Amino acid sequence: MTLVRKCRSGALWGILLLTFCAANTLAVQLSRQEGDRLQAKIDAITKNGAANPPKSGEVSVSEREANSYLAFNAKEKIPKGLTHPEVTMLGKGRLAARVMVDVDEVKRRRQSRSLIDPLNYLSGQVPVNASGILRTRDGRGQFHLTSADISGIPLPKPLLQELVSFFSRTPEKPAGVDIEAPFDLPARIREIAVRTGESVVVQ
Repeated sequence: MTLVRKCRSGALWGILLLTFCAANTLAVQLSRQEGDRLQAKIDAITKNGAANPPKSGEVSVSEREANSYLAFNAKEKIPKGLTHPEVTMLGKGRLAARVMVDVDEVKRRRQSRSLIDPLNYLSGQVPVNASGILRTRDGRGQFHLTSADISGIPLPKPLLQELVSFFSRTPEKPAGVDIEAPFDLPARIREIAVRTGESVVVQ
């Protein structure tokens, strides 16, 4: 992390909030077919959200569909310097994800501020893992970070936030995404229930 483009990217953000942040490589085979299945679900959620009034309903998104979408359908939309994003749905709102980060790309465009900055001692493609809890209710959501590391080195929240901001900047959001800021769920989504291996989107 679409409808009108803004709506779709918003729907994807709501459904796959942690595509940047988290943990654990998936031992499952991904497929274009399952990625297309999720794209169809995103389109349906977006279309229903634009209806007046929208129909009440639930849409289940499997972990495998989410990762297939990231591997095939969203590959060209992933910011330069990030590769192989994966998300794990752990249940009870808990999410984890993993992404490979080009540290050299980051260091080229920033200045280190501290001798203990872990980025000073890394180069090339390295894994960034993070995990947390997604809480949603009444059309609002908030992610609460619980842990993060880069190549196995604990990553303080301010440094993780710097990385997220670095890769999520847009002309509309020059400061990037604040990983723990409350946000509106798109497409009239009322809540997202993260279960083990799947998330349920409720409109």
